Amino acid sequence: MAITDWPVNERPREKLLMQGAASLSDAELLAIFLRTGVHGCSAVELARNLLQSFGGLRQLLEANQSSFCSAKGLGPAKFTQLQAVLEMNRRHLAQELEQGSVMDNPGSVSEYLISQLRHLKREVFACLLLDNKHCVLGFEILFQGSISSAQVHPREVVKTALSYNAAAIILAHNHPSGIAEPSMADRQITERLTNALALIEVNVIDHIIIGSSAPVSFAERGLL
Repeated sequence: MAITDWPVNERPREKLLMQGAASLSDAELLAIFLRTGVHGCSAVELARNLLQSFGGLRQLLEANQSSFCSAKGLGPAKFTQLQAVLEMNRRHLAQELEQGSVMDNPGSVSEYLISQLRHLKREVFACLLLDNKHCVLGFEILFQGSISSAQVHPREVVKTALSYNAAAIILAHNHPSGIAEPSMADRQITERLTNALALIEVNVIDHIIIGSSAPVSFAERGLL
């Protein structure tokens, strides 16, 4: 049965307009993005098949171009459209951060770092640079490593902080394994960076690790 033959309140687009986007399932949201199905398969049915094939919505959104485009019902046009949507989301989160002190909305910091780091397949180390009112000056990915580690050099972090004339900094890195628990090496480099940045009077507010579930904050854990 075509979606147009469904009851109005069960059609994804109409349901979104009447009840809001949060009321839709992953398959319904994906169906709106797909717009159409394929022969013998509605957009919702196709969406369900794709979610099952990829293992979930997140895995589909983070798929590389080759695996995404090889799936039935997808292709280069859909891939570029999806990348544009994801980039708009990152920029929206960045602009939200720029509107005031990060201390006023710590949740937005985590959301922004998730959008920047969680999809990456290799470990990277980044910094969110702040002024004396804890407003965002910039975001920099400073080091990239293997699938399990990134070599972090305190001198480069100090140089970056000085280049922004930063007064404070939030350190961040991802764990591609998905497990966000801080390792002993994470604790040691945090201590080294905190001591190095203290010499130029830059305060380390937090170190946030991004994994597959909720981010881990050193500040919340009492590790700073």
